[in-house]
Amino acid sequence: MHIYIALLRGINVGGHNSLPMAELTKILERLGLENIRTYIQSGNVVFQNKNKLSKSFSEDISNAIENAKGFRPPLILLSVAELEAAIENNPFDTSSGKLLNFFFLQEQHKGADMEALEKIRFPSEEYKLTERVFYLFTPDGLAQSKVGRKIEKLLAVPVTARNWNTVKELQRMINE
Repeated sequence: MHIYIALLRGINVGGHNSLPMAELTKILERLGLENIRTYIQSGNVVFQNKNKLSKSFSEDISNAIENAKGFRPPLILLSVAELEAAIENNPFDTSSGKLLNFFFLQEQHKGADMEALEKIRFPSEEYKLTERVFYLFTPDGLAQSKVGRKIEKLLAVPVTARNWNTVKELQRMINE
């Protein structure tokens, strides 16, 4: 069995794009996925499949959600190896889990505007950009970060963010 992680973006936020995790589980079961487990209400899913899935399977999941719920959430599909690499390559202190954020990139960035990023970055913020993850340490909190609000535009690629606590919980789930 192959294990995957789906990170949905923009669901259950401010009363918009409501998708209870029980409904999401049923949608994924109809796609033939197995051993589906969710974490909190913001679209963190670990599941298994008998066959190896391509990255384009994320489109199948989005299509199924759109057919069932009438909206199409962006999502990023990760393999276990990709999640483990993101954790291993993290350069920052993990003791304040909510202040360390992993922005998972849908695809490799091709033209990140690092100059603009530097102009809006708070002096206390630190970051590292890899091929598929943008790490952002925000001592003042992500809600205060201009970089956090504009990172998708600056990287010119779709992203979805998870804090360290969530990433570690996903790792725990794949290792169960």
